[in-house]
Amino acid sequence: MRRTALLVSAALLTSLLPLAVARAADDSPPVPVDRFEGEVPFANPPTGGLFTWGSDTDDPPTLQLSKRVDAPEGDQVLSGTYDISGYGGFTHDFAFAEPAHDWSAHKGIRFWWDGQDNGKKIAFELKDGGANGEASELWTTSFTDDFTGWKQIEIPFSDFAYRTDYQPVGGIDHVLGLTEMWGYGVTLPVGTPGRFAMDGVELYGKADQSLRASVLTDSAVYPVREGGTAQVKVTVATTGSAPIGEPVTVAYETAGGTASNADYTPLKGEFTFPAGTASGTTRTLKVATLKDKTASENAETIPLKLTVTGAKAPAETPQVVIDAHGLPYLNSKLPVRRRVADLLSRMTLAEKAGQMTQAERGAVGAGADITAEDLGSLLSGGGSTPTPNTAEAWAKMIDAFQLRTRATRFQIPLVYGVDAVHGHNNLVGATVIPHNIGIGASRDPALAQRTGAVTAAEVRATGIPWDFAPCLCVTRDERWGRSYESFGEDPALVESLETVIQGLQGARSGKDLDRNDKVLATAKHFLGDGGTAYGSSTTGTYTIDQGVTTVTRQQLEAIHLAPYKSAVDRGVGTVMPSYSSLDVVGDGLGPVKMHARADMINGVLKKKLGFDGFVISDWNGIDQIPGDYASDVRTSVNAGVDMVMAPYAYKDFHTTLVQEVRAGRVSEKRIDDAVSRILTQKFRLGLFEKPYADTSGASKIGSAGHRAVAREAAAESQVLLKNSGGLLPLRKSQKVYVAGSNADDIGNQSGGWTVTWQGSSGDITPGTTILEAMRKNSPALTYSKDASAPTGGYDVGVVVVGETPYAEGVGDVGNGHDLELSAADRAAVDKVCAAMKCVVLIVSGRPQLIGDRLGDIDALVASWLPGTEGDGVADVLYGKRPFTGRLPVTWPRSQAQLPINVGDPTYDPQFPYGWGLTTLTKVPEGGVATLKALGTAARAAERAGADDRGRALVEKARLIVQRKADRRMTAAVAAPFADADHLLLTGRYGEAVQKLTEAYRAA
Repeated sequence: MRRTALLVSAALLTSLLPLAVARAADDSPPVPVDRFEGEVPFANPPTGGLFTWGSDTDDPPTLQLSKRVDAPEGDQVLSGTYDISGYGGFTHDFAFAEPAHDWSAHKGIRFWWDGQDNGKKIAFELKDGGANGEASELWTTSFTDDFTGWKQIEIPFSDFAYRTDYQPVGGIDHVLGLTEMWGYGVTLPVGTPGRFAMDGVELYGKADQSLRASVLTDSAVYPVREGGTAQVKVTVATTGSAPIGEPVTVAYETAGGTASNADYTPLKGEFTFPAGTASGTTRTLKVATLKDKTASENAETIPLKLTVTGAKAPAETPQVVIDAHGLPYLNSKLPVRRRVADLLSRMTLAEKAGQMTQAERGAVGAGADITAEDLGSLLSGGGSTPTPNTAEAWAKMIDAFQLRTRATRFQIPLVYGVDAVHGHNNLVGATVIPHNIGIGASRDPALAQRTGAVTAAEVRATGIPWDFAPCLCVTRDERWGRSYESFGEDPALVESLETVIQGLQGARSGKDLDRNDKVLATAKHFLGDGGTAYGSSTTGTYTIDQGVTTVTRQQLEAIHLAPYKSAVDRGVGTVMPSYSSLDVVGDGLGPVKMHARADMINGVLKKKLGFDGFVISDWNGIDQIPGDYASDVRTSVNAGVDMVMAPYAYKDFHTTLVQEVRAGRVSEKRIDDAVSRILTQKFRLGLFEKPYADTSGASKIGSAGHRAVAREAAAESQVLLKNSGGLLPLRKSQKVYVAGSNADDIGNQSGGWTVTWQGSSGDITPGTTILEAMRKNSPALTYSKDASAPTGGYDVGVVVVGETPYAEGVGDVGNGHDLELSAADRAAVDKVCAAMKCVVLIVSGRPQLIGDRLGDIDALVASWLPGTEGDGVADVLYGKRPFTGRLPVTWPRSQAQLPINVGDPTYDPQFPYGWGLTTLTKVPEGGVATLKALGTAARAAERAGADDRGRALVEKARLIVQRKADRRMTAAVAAPFADADHLLLTGRYGEAVQKLTEAYRAA
């Protein structure tokens, strides 16, 4: 309903509410929000209207407008039923295309509720500020259904509290301003089926000044060096920015805290903002600290108590903090080991437990708990971003959180982490690099390192020093929803691309970590997450992610452990265990969750491999360990987990860990080891000297230089699977017909983990789509997404098809996904390829089944998920760069073959691991005799340690074999061909040529 209509109907609504509570004489007439007489449609954002939501498909309630003779207002009410296992409810969002509503003149909101007397709490939320109803702050309260029949629920705006457990976009200003309201939401009870009815939502009463005016301070924490003066700015502000109508008095006094009167000059007094004072007027209070004769001290706090009359007081008492000084751990000239030992010796158990606790930024609100819980770390989960989602806002947000640590005794800085798995993918406008599967296709370690360097520079420029990447999983089943996070199915390939760690961290010693363009890297997910068996997952509707990996010890070490040994050798700073369970054949333990496997974390990773960084759990990862929460905590920590990601349960974790240590179930020695490891990395990162964001590199975020690296990676990731008659590269003179669902969609070509956790289709971040890039190269180009435009008169068709975004187990095959092209994609391929010579590009995180269509396709390209730089794809399509990519995973003929991997005893794929045609040069001539000579030369190069020459010789042999094997792929050809690529990666060049010769003979 438009605001004008709402206002016009106010008087009418008042006359229709005989049961309403009596209004005070000075109250304003109520203003209706929803009458439920049909004026508000059922519609989803961005259209204004009512819509339902829930944690899964069964949880959204039913919703309808029903005629009721007992309706408190009008003839109809909003009613429905529910049966919720996770969470669910309904929302009224105002239309995004229209201005937000101003509710600031009113005292509160009220509505009629048909009570069922079930004793359940019903949450009621307001949507305040921000860009729209789905990008606003949530403010919440609740009422209890402990009555029968209609009752008017009246809620003053002063009862609403900022939600700290969940915010869709994060804090905007943490103030319920009421001048930009986007609607409301109702969260219904969980666990018991029920019904509800609601009517007559309206604004009531007149806001008094204490609700409209607020006194604010410019910060909650004011750190100063000993002897310095803190300047506390006190501001009066009103909703709507109107001048205050009545005086506002502020009494102030320094009292309490850990500082003594000898540390500062006490301050006490009062001032008044007179009536008529403009909103935003500021007064400054100065708190002077004193130098004493103590050479070294912990940080000391001086609370500045503010008592406000005539307006709302600040949500928190501001604290002036005299910085810690003179303590050995603060001396940057001392070795890190000594600094760690000194700081650790001063800390209490509670402070140590705080360092082992990581919370989600959305859970800590303005950040008071960072100080109260001595938190050591925060993270942004996928899509957990500030508003607006800009580099400047990220840095400002993290600096505000970091400021909170200054009010703790030792001012230990936070280490903030983020999943930047293909560039700084949470940030709109960042350079989005191809996902790891595409980097695996490039076979280019130097390029992998450069992509890591781009990611690190953009992440650190927003104030974030820690990246939860790279994923070193070895993907063994393409049905896994995380396949694209892997470099490939061969551990040798994964190891070869771990150069990305140096791109992220710099030198193996960690000496570069304090640079403003480097971040702490994370090797994940230890151990075996790429080997989970299909159908073994017990997480929700997942089929393979977080399931069970069953292997012999030899398979475990050769396939899944090998990449972690390399990562430790490269100095990776942190390791994250997998959600999955590991079942080592013959060890008698059965499947055990990796977060609980002390034999692997303590025994293999830390002792055998010598890992000296720290282990960070995955998101609520310890909760999947069997047993109660106390058991989860002690089991995971005793297994070697050093920091626990407890996004919203951080208080419970902190409290429980302290209790477990005091009960003797977790040793203080284990705690000291964990905290030492964490502090070591914080010192290496230079956070004690520079806790705040260094944004000097922010201008390079999404820069031409960084996008050039991503463009090169996109080009090198393209794998040419088939090229009949040399159809590729295209010529600019050709008349080109382009179709397909993924030709012009930046979201689809970027995949999951882009801006949000699951990613999404559409124009979600700046970049160049494949179609846009092709237009730059082909003046005579026609685009028809569904191939409905006439197809006559074209030289070549290019059909870009594939997957839509997903992440983790949500993308598992069998969980709403398969490896088949969609019906629309199949129709587009069939129509275009029947009408003209055609090129099919598959944009996906894993192989898609082509089946019998392969014969009708002239050229086939595996494009993977190229990211924001579609120009890289066009570069190889039009011959600006050659196709050089090779399959990082086996391309199956059918889903029945899965899992299928290089080295399998039965191996008959559509395209083998390592396959990739080239447009680089003319394919060398020759046959068996040439291959024999190449083999001799390759063995000589291997003996001489001439790796570049050895690789070049194998590559020449590979091209000879591909020319012969193209169009007649058999198991006898595929198996030795794939084996040769593995041998090449392990430096056995002579054997690689020998296997290629075997494939040549079979072809």
